[in-house]
Amino acid sequence: MLEYDSDWRNLDWGDTENMKRKLGKFTLSNAQIGHLRFLLHGPVGYGKSSIINSFNSVFQRRVTDKALTAARSETSHTIVYKTYPIKDNQGRVLPFVFNDSMGLENEKEGKGGALTADIISALKGHVKDGYKFNKGSPLCEGDLGYNGNPNLSDKVHCLVSVIHADRISGLVEANSNIMKKMRDVRRAASDMGIPQVVIMTHVDECCPLVAKDLKHIYSSKKMKQAMQHCSNKLGVPMKCIFPVKNYHEEREVDKKTDCLILDALQKIVHFANDYVEDK
Repeated sequence: MLEYDSDWRNLDWGDTENMKRKLGKFTLSNAQIGHLRFLLHGPVGYGKSSIINSFNSVFQRRVTDKALTAARSETSHTIVYKTYPIKDNQGRVLPFVFNDSMGLENEKEGKGGALTADIISALKGHVKDGYKFNKGSPLCEGDLGYNGNPNLSDKVHCLVSVIHADRISGLVEANSNIMKKMRDVRRAASDMGIPQVVIMTHVDECCPLVAKDLKHIYSSKKMKQAMQHCSNKLGVPMKCIFPVKNYHEEREVDKKTDCLILDALQKIVHFANDYVEDK
């Protein structure tokens, strides 16, 4: 049996417009900042940039490609630290932004994509928008892209780790160095009190039931097993792991895809807003 008798996590599939409306009118708990900042990080090719496009697609009601993406690759397509606002279909900027980071790569010639030190610097707000990542040397104080005096708006308010739902087992077995980097970044975020979540992408590749109908996502045994495996290896609680399907080959938006994306974003926004409330 590939499926449980009932869903193990509740999701109102008809609530997309209400979630969208609430997020569009969201009020920040701290008046000192203009937006909440979310940092995406994870292995190369797992869908970090596609997530940004998917969030924009939901609110603009059309498939967008603002953050450039590439076909499956062993090296990161993202080489510049860049801030991406989310806009609705009226062009209004919503009160949260995403930062894309260089992906983590397999170790080759002593280099493996984004450096842990750079991701931690980004968490602290030390990395300026437009900084070009250097695989061989971390950003240091005094460098051109270094922000020596970050304010609360510059800092990250939620760390979003991106994991491919169908590759978590292979990632753990073959790329222990990547998993170590992700755990090190998560540990640093924990030391700073920054909330952390995992977005699991490519859910349609993980389970044939989900590929057929996204509504099977929380009754699928394979999906729950993948999420539990991710939780065990990264140390992220199950309640902070959100499976989504990115827009990557579709030409039109879909309500079921939107619902999963909005559910994840809604939780991220609330976690981040709680974090900045007392800062």
